[in-house]
Amino acid sequence: MNAQWQPLLEALIDPRSLLARSEADWDLLLRQAYAAGLLGRLAHGVVQLGAAESLPRPVWHAMQAMLTLVEQQQRAVRWELVQLQRLLAELPGPVLILKGAAYCAAELPPAAGRLFADIDLLLPRERLAEAEAALMLGGWVSEPKTDYDQRYYRRWMHELPPMTQVARGTALDLHHRLLPLTARIQTPPEPLFECAVPLADFPRLQRPQDLDLILHSACHWFHEGEWVHGLRDLADLDLLLRDALARRGEAMWTQLLERAAQLNLGRPLWFALFHARDLLRCPVPDAALADCPARPGRLHAAWMNALLRRGFSCAHAGSRLPGSAPAAFLLYLRGHYLRMPPQLLLPHLVIKAWMRWQDARKARAEEQAPTAG
Repeated sequence: MNAQWQPLLEALIDPRSLLARSEADWDLLLRQAYAAGLLGRLAHGVVQLGAAESLPRPVWHAMQAMLTLVEQQQRAVRWELVQLQRLLAELPGPVLILKGAAYCAAELPPAAGRLFADIDLLLPRERLAEAEAALMLGGWVSEPKTDYDQRYYRRWMHELPPMTQVARGTALDLHHRLLPLTARIQTPPEPLFECAVPLADFPRLQRPQDLDLILHSACHWFHEGEWVHGLRDLADLDLLLRDALARRGEAMWTQLLERAAQLNLGRPLWFALFHARDLLRCPVPDAALADCPARPGRLHAAWMNALLRRGFSCAHAGSRLPGSAPAAFLLYLRGHYLRMPPQLLLPHLVIKAWMRWQDARKARAEEQAPTAG
């Protein structure tokens, strides 16, 4: 990251640094934080400091509006989880909440000031049909998909086609694995079910244990093809690491590496630990990086780190590092490459490009068609 991003990174590390910013600094900082999905996180830090009165009024009004939006969304998500556990009450087996909804349900540190796009559930693959049927009876429908899209999700992916609640517009993803069936890295879901943590407010639902939350966050971040929210996801990881360290002590690092080896997620974890320490000063010991399973070689790490830094900077168009556009494109291709082998990926990209061209052609034809009357 370049010097333009340093004030935002410093604010994520220590919100007190915000109190020294001038109004000119705030102009760029607010735009960066909003674009990266981190404005609510900064606002929460200001509230924790009790420093709202020390900020310029327009800055605090923008933060206050974001906190109001976050509070409204998280209240809606918790209500949605109540409805989901009612619909899935008769479904045998575990149902885990993942990512942002899990942070919200368990009131974990990354939930503070955090907006998220959908609810993600993880359940055994053999229960997918029952869960999908129960949800459809409760007003959840799959988004319109072509036959190819349906086959793509149900045959190769780690989740069903996205579902939407018709009355409330909430988005839901039903997962049966953390990564696609065709992914280059394969991780078994059974250990996550075995160590799941119950949720006091949602007795039918569970969340992954602390170590698994970290590893899933690292896995999702590492396999991402779109990097607009890459820095936000790294900030989530940083908070999860610090929270697990506070709960478990220094033994957490050994436990985390052992769990990463068990789930075959050492490579994503290494990159997550490296950047959390490098950019956000997370207290990752040298031994954790040195002993991380599937640690990349020096050249591989240097090449990937250069790409990832430029990927982080893509969040805000005016603050991008030189070479960020080709880096973002390479990361996009890499994300697809990690999800599917070449013999499946190349036909898939060709088919999707053709479908997009057909949709664009149809849209142009409709625009040019004469209107009645």
